[in-house]
Amino acid sequence: MSRDKVIAKMKEIFREVPYGIDHTLNVLQDAALIMEGEGIEAAERELISVVAILHDIGAVEAQRKYGSMEAMYQEKEGPPIARRILEELHYDSRFIERVCFIISFHHTPAKIDGLDFQIQWEADLLANLAYMDIRNDKEQLRQYIEEQFKTATGKALALERFMQK
Repeated sequence: MSRDKVIAKMKEIFREVPYGIDHTLNVLQDAALIMEGEGIEAAERELISVVAILHDIGAVEAQRKYGSMEAMYQEKEGPPIARRILEELHYDSRFIERVCFIISFHHTPAKIDGLDFQIQWEADLLANLAYMDIRNDKEQLRQYIEEQFKTATGKALALERFMQK
């Protein structure tokens, strides 16, 4: 299965950044939960899974080039790396273009233009919310979840994980 090969390539790139691997696998797991809950078809599942695996793939190169893993650097450096990986694995060009588009804006919610991108946004946000200060203000957190999560499954996961505590 090509997805396993994409995971192997991601692990190679993040070999010296183990938290990158852990974060990526958590995002992939949350994306799978959202896709299941939303009834996403197999072809779309493959694309969303690959985006989840490669969404932060530019982080190591961003750190090397700019001394920072800031969002704008990840969005800049990720697509060329993702493209190379997906071309090596013989993915279709339309598939590659969509994956690279989402990666190039994965920290920019104003660019979300489809359910595939929304699911990636929510899966990444579920992983990142655990580290955000907003968790300490339950009312602000509830409002943030209502604004950011558009799928019923993603919203339910966020509320269950972060509002029950």
